[in-house]
Amino acid sequence: MTVIDGTLKLDPEEARRVRQERLERVGRWVLPLAIMILAIWLWDRICVWNEIPQYILPRPGVVLQTLYNDAGLLFSSLLVTLRITFLSLALAVIGGVGLSVLFAQSKWVEMSFFPFAIVLQVTPIVAIFPLINIYVNNQTTKLLLCAWIVAFFPILSNTTLGLNSVDRNLRDLFKLNGATRWQQLRYLRLPAAMPYFLGGLKIAGGLSLIGAVVAEFVAGATGQSSGLASRIIEAGYRLNAPRLFAALFLISLTGILIFLVLSLISHLILRRWHESALKQER
Repeated sequence: MTVIDGTLKLDPEEARRVRQERLERVGRWVLPLAIMILAIWLWDRICVWNEIPQYILPRPGVVLQTLYNDAGLLFSSLLVTLRITFLSLALAVIGGVGLSVLFAQSKWVEMSFFPFAIVLQVTPIVAIFPLINIYVNNQTTKLLLCAWIVAFFPILSNTTLGLNSVDRNLRDLFKLNGATRWQQLRYLRLPAAMPYFLGGLKIAGGLSLIGAVVAEFVAGATGQSSGLASRIIEAGYRLNAPRLFAALFLISLTGILIFLVLSLISHLILRRWHESALKQER
């Protein structure tokens, strides 16, 4: 940057970099939107060119019309799915963070219980559900438990990694100054683990939605108070492809919104002090 006649002017290299950053900011939104519009247009044209009946592959306009016509039914089912999703995510956060703190305080606790968390993670939920179905009577509790199992491990694993990744020199400095375990946890370990926790939270947010939908598929839940998975099952039996695609659209849109909201929360928390967020603002 140079000063000419009392005004600041960018040198060519700096101006090129500014233009590049501006193009990247615009392209980050314009390119995905353009590709999405092109894909929807091709979808519509394929249906027209091949004269595909709507019970096999409906046109995008038919899906949107169905979403409008069946809004009452679909959005009430969406609320059921969201309730299971957010409750399971909240329980995963409470359980995952709490257990991670215990693991950080005692290696014996970590060695004793971490293998059980891995077993829950690697065992398919469709294999666990028959046992849950035997021991749990309430349908909502069944779905909630299945979704929680899916969302729990990323938070536990990431937070535990963050708590154990504290710089040894800083840990020794705290000990030399007589810091208690609680003070080390509060002022050193928890802040250091925050980026790891938020990364796990973004993963768990999507998995909790997936877990809620898959759990309802496995449970075969039906009725007016059921979630979007039941609408998909029902539409599949009735060859009502427009409603099936409309329900899928709502699930996909919900997953995207959950990820964007959690990403925004992560950025707002980390933007003033963590390197990953600082780089995004340059």
